[in-house]
Amino acid sequence: MGSDVFQPGITAGRLDPDSYAEHFSDLHPRLDAHEALVAADRCYFCHDAPCITACPTDIDIPLFIRQIATGTPDAAAKTILTQNIMGGMCARVCPTETLCEEACVREAAEGKPVLIGQLQRYATDHLQEQGIHPFSRAAATGKKVAVVGAGPAGLSCAHRLAMLGHDVVVMDARAKPGGLNEYGIATYKTPDGYAQTEVDWLLQIGGITLQCGTALGDGFTLEDLREGYDAVFLAMGLGGVNALDAEGSNKDGVRDAVDFIAELRQASDVAEVPIGRDVVVIGGGMTAVDAAVQAKLLGALNVTLVYRRGRDRMNASVFEQDLAASKGVRIVTHAVPVAVHGNGSVREIEFEYVDDAMKGTGQTLRLPADQVFKAIGQTLIGDGIPELDGRKIKVSETGRTSVAGVWAGGDCASGGDDLTVTAVAEGRDAAMDIHKVLVG
Repeated sequence: MGSDVFQPGITAGRLDPDSYAEHFSDLHPRLDAHEALVAADRCYFCHDAPCITACPTDIDIPLFIRQIATGTPDAAAKTILTQNIMGGMCARVCPTETLCEEACVREAAEGKPVLIGQLQRYATDHLQEQGIHPFSRAAATGKKVAVVGAGPAGLSCAHRLAMLGHDVVVMDARAKPGGLNEYGIATYKTPDGYAQTEVDWLLQIGGITLQCGTALGDGFTLEDLREGYDAVFLAMGLGGVNALDAEGSNKDGVRDAVDFIAELRQASDVAEVPIGRDVVVIGGGMTAVDAAVQAKLLGALNVTLVYRRGRDRMNASVFEQDLAASKGVRIVTHAVPVAVHGNGSVREIEFEYVDDAMKGTGQTLRLPADQVFKAIGQTLIGDGIPELDGRKIKVSETGRTSVAGVWAGGDCASGGDDLTVTAVAEGRDAAMDIHKVLVG
């Protein structure tokens, strides 16, 4: 189901090599030293800086920008990384325009915030490219912690625990660590293998053992981990994808958007990834936008993103929506899929327009499609997991679950929004609580 092999209309190599290189280059080329100084000079260094409050990891933003302004970017990087060990990735992928930069006093006064995200990248890149790891381990505690999931939450938790002197084993179902940073984010946001570069740098702390290709429920259970370790942190993300409730949704050419993005991220040559002539993406979040934009960048002639509510209800930020539109993606709102048409393979997909209450209007829209990407949400999968809150693991503010000795964070937990920076904060905070419990 969903195979694109040998389907008419779906082909690789639609563009010339130079176009691929241009389309999948860095979305925001990093600042040079002079540009960073100019950008840093715009900061007011507010005493009660609203940008700090808006940052899920509570980075002291005025301090690190002042450190850049005074010519000490490595000190700025340590200020960032003390709060957010994955500050380099967050600088690339976080919606800063709706977080720290939206809260910037310059944004309120002039409509042009300080370039906080790009300054953060400048500092962290400067330090990491020197191979510097500014943290060291505390004296060994003799305690051993299992972390399930090598995404942002799991790696953040593992690093903080290792820094505090604990031994950590990180298990992940995928062949590589990194989670969504490696498999689920648009290629043009993190080119040149940055996700793995950051993981390799993070592991320099020592005390962390990686076990890839192993998953909860496939070779070990939660009870096994509770018996074999002093504490457990669950950060396995959401492995399942919601089903498309439309007749004919099992036709060839209908795929999960996360699989398409992962395929593109792992391709040695993006030109070899096949794409349709007419592509439809269903959903309104970051994953939907990433899939739609990349379909267009691969050479799809017509790409339409269809969302069931209005643009003001889309989880994708306004910046991401505008980016999609600027690349030629058509955005259709207030429409839900009702049928996929075609003889074995998708040829058209039919939608019904709905009102704000999600009630059908009787008006329909049929779009030609040889590929349909579903980005309609993911679900938690696994047996024997702690108590749920809705469809995610129920946790306290510090990540404690209903099972003693087990914490959770990131997308699989009920803590907060599904952002890299939030996952990092949850992993860090859970690590501090785990440490508190383990050392009494």
